[in-house]
Amino acid sequence: MQVPEQDVREPARPPVTTRSPWGVAVLALALAVPLGVAVVERGPLSVDVPVLLAVFLTAVVAEWVNVHIEFRHQSFVNSASELVFVIALLEIGGVWTAVTRAAAVGVVLGIQRFSRAKLVFNVAVAIIDTAVAVFVLGLLPVGDVTDPWTWVSCLVAVFAANAVAAVMVAGAIVMTQGYSGRALWTSLLVPVVVVSPVAVLIGLAILLLLHAAPWSWVIIAPLAVALVLLYRRFAAVTREGNSLQQVYEFARRVEEVRPDEAGTRQIVQAVRELLNAERVALWLPPYLDEGPRLVVATESGAHWYDGPGDPDDPLRRRAVLSTDGVIQVCAARADESEVAALARRGVSDVLGAPVTTAAGEPGYLEVCDRRSDLVTFGTSERGALDSMLTHVNAAIRQQQLLTRIRFDADHDRLTGLPNRQRLAAEIDQLLSADPADARAGLILASLGTYADVTDTLGHAASDELLLVTAGLLREHAPPRALLARMEREQFAVLLPGLSLDETERAARRLREAAATRVRVAGLDLEVSLTIGVVAAPVHGTHAGALMQRADVALLAAGDSGGVASYHPVMDQQSLRRLQLGTELEQAMADGQIGVVFQPVIDAQSSDIVSVETLVRWTHPRYGAVPPEDVIGLAEQIGRIGALTDHVLDLALARCRRWLDQGIALSVAVNVSARSLADPDLVDRVRSALERHRVPGELLVLELTESSVVDDQVRESSVLEHLHDLGLRLSMDDFGTGYSSLSQLRQLPIDEVKIDKSFVLTMATSQGESFIARSIIELAHNLGLCVVAEGVEDEMTRNQLTAMGCDKLQGFLISRPLPEDRLDKWLLARTGVRSAAPGAIHRRLFVRT
Repeated sequence: MQVPEQDVREPARPPVTTRSPWGVAVLALALAVPLGVAVVERGPLSVDVPVLLAVFLTAVVAEWVNVHIEFRHQSFVNSASELVFVIALLEIGGVWTAVTRAAAVGVVLGIQRFSRAKLVFNVAVAIIDTAVAVFVLGLLPVGDVTDPWTWVSCLVAVFAANAVAAVMVAGAIVMTQGYSGRALWTSLLVPVVVVSPVAVLIGLAILLLLHAAPWSWVIIAPLAVALVLLYRRFAAVTREGNSLQQVYEFARRVEEVRPDEAGTRQIVQAVRELLNAERVALWLPPYLDEGPRLVVATESGAHWYDGPGDPDDPLRRRAVLSTDGVIQVCAARADESEVAALARRGVSDVLGAPVTTAAGEPGYLEVCDRRSDLVTFGTSERGALDSMLTHVNAAIRQQQLLTRIRFDADHDRLTGLPNRQRLAAEIDQLLSADPADARAGLILASLGTYADVTDTLGHAASDELLLVTAGLLREHAPPRALLARMEREQFAVLLPGLSLDETERAARRLREAAATRVRVAGLDLEVSLTIGVVAAPVHGTHAGALMQRADVALLAAGDSGGVASYHPVMDQQSLRRLQLGTELEQAMADGQIGVVFQPVIDAQSSDIVSVETLVRWTHPRYGAVPPEDVIGLAEQIGRIGALTDHVLDLALARCRRWLDQGIALSVAVNVSARSLADPDLVDRVRSALERHRVPGELLVLELTESSVVDDQVRESSVLEHLHDLGLRLSMDDFGTGYSSLSQLRQLPIDEVKIDKSFVLTMATSQGESFIARSIIELAHNLGLCVVAEGVEDEMTRNQLTAMGCDKLQGFLISRPLPEDRLDKWLLARTGVRSAAPGAIHRRLFVRT
């Protein structure tokens, strides 16, 4: 029985201590020398040289042919040496038995390049167990080989010798590695009890044959060859059985690992232990929000070594590209690049294999060097690793499936960004790390065109717009920022370490950088962000407060130039807006939301040609709600269509009453850009005209300039279909947007209204007067009627009349009036003209 050294690759000799290989060797040698001398003194020195040579050669062969049993760092070598041992004891005596055994062990271990310390130890053990056998035989009856008592004595002597050798091996392991429990004794004593007696009996049988017939060696030789082959096959079967047991044990352990980083390390450690390897590395490619990982298990406890994490490493590249499963690279059979890769790792034998992952890119598993110094990786180990890979792949895919589930739970599926839940956790983690000094800014951004794109082009287009917007925010957000998608059209940006002022500046820069036109669903659309800003600890010290106040600031941002920071007064405004939103529908039904009318006259004849219908909400608690708040709220909660229908019904009902009185007076109703995107707007207007029995020519729809020139509106047919109803289309607030008169030529617009910002200062500003004159002249050249709103004095009226303006509207004529006051105003200020030739209805005019 031989015990190889712990690591033959160590270049330097360790210090001679009782816990080092040399210390153990010296102790064994110190015991072997006196025992060897005692054996020499007890026995004769004469010997038959041919028999001595034959025994020596047979001993060398027996030492060479063996079965390896591994225990941690050690390989226990069970050879057929007991067979030769018993022959030598009976044929050449104890002295020469010790010499031949020591010489055979020394020759074989020297050829196998064992370390000197291990060679000395094994030679010493050979001398000691021979001495034990000689002393035992001296105490027992030993006669002729044909005597059964001689057989019993030989069995007892060899058993005692092997038992002493096993104890010495155990002592060497305990001294160098520490005591490891009952498994050590089992692995050492089972061969002594089971294998050694069989070898002794075979040796005795050979002696009996040789004594009976010297030419029996002709029979014994082929039997010996067969025995050797059987012995080697037994070794292979033993290793294969161990491999199957290893795979089963590995599968059981993998089923129990945790689905996290520690679980992956457990898998790697299990591979290392079950293949008795020095080190094992598992490289996994990036997956979701995880970067690439290298998980290492080594004998020394190190968590990294050079080689397997390099994508250009030749061993890794060869394994990943291989179609043969597990590959093996040994220093003795490697090419130049592979030798360099082995040297980079500091190993001489590597098994490598690809690992299947959910990332698409394969992972890589490598196993380096057996901890045993005598046995390298063989076919059984490659097969075992190949079987283990099935369980490794399953475990990795299961872990990545759970990673996907966790990722989906706190990330937006469309953009891949963290969601509200993840953002809240990040905020709380950031602020709790340093409660006293933690600072952070939070930007909440809403995409203004999202609802229009969804209603007009569908969810696929709005999803595309969201992806483009997420890309813009990623590109322009500060480096340390955490970008998240909240819900629908809202995004959030967490800015660690920023004060409120710094967050406000970052918000404005982000809004300006993202304000661009992008191509979505074949159309050029504008990205416009409305942003609410909060900061910790000024506005809160936990995620709930910050996110709620960011929502409040976002609501206020629409009236604050697109960016607003939270202020406590906004809480009341937010509550007011919330209550108004819940009451809007009922307010229309209860009559709280009504209309007022502002007359529009002909600039030349002073005839009242129409009245503009304007929405008003008188709330029982909040009083008069500004019209822009009513419209903005209706758009925000998706009720702008219902509000438009409500106002249209009130306007057409008033028009119908005038018709019933024989008076033809047009009514004008404002239509928002979002209403133009409603696919059923034309049908609703047609139904309203039919329901009130009002001809289309008595209805004017006033459209904002921005809505008319919007790409979606211009490329749709909604304006043409409205115009086909016979009504007139008017562009409101002309001059404040981005349109040109050349664009109007391509649209079914009947009139333009000069914005009152130009009209109010005409009397005192030559520039504004010039703009108004230019608009009137160019509009007339295009065949359009011109209405001037904001006329508040006679001088302005006279200027506009002189310029050829067609219609006038403003406080000079009348303020917006509720219906009862409008009736009184009409009675007091207007007269009635007879119907025009061919017409059936009379006309009203303002008396001067």
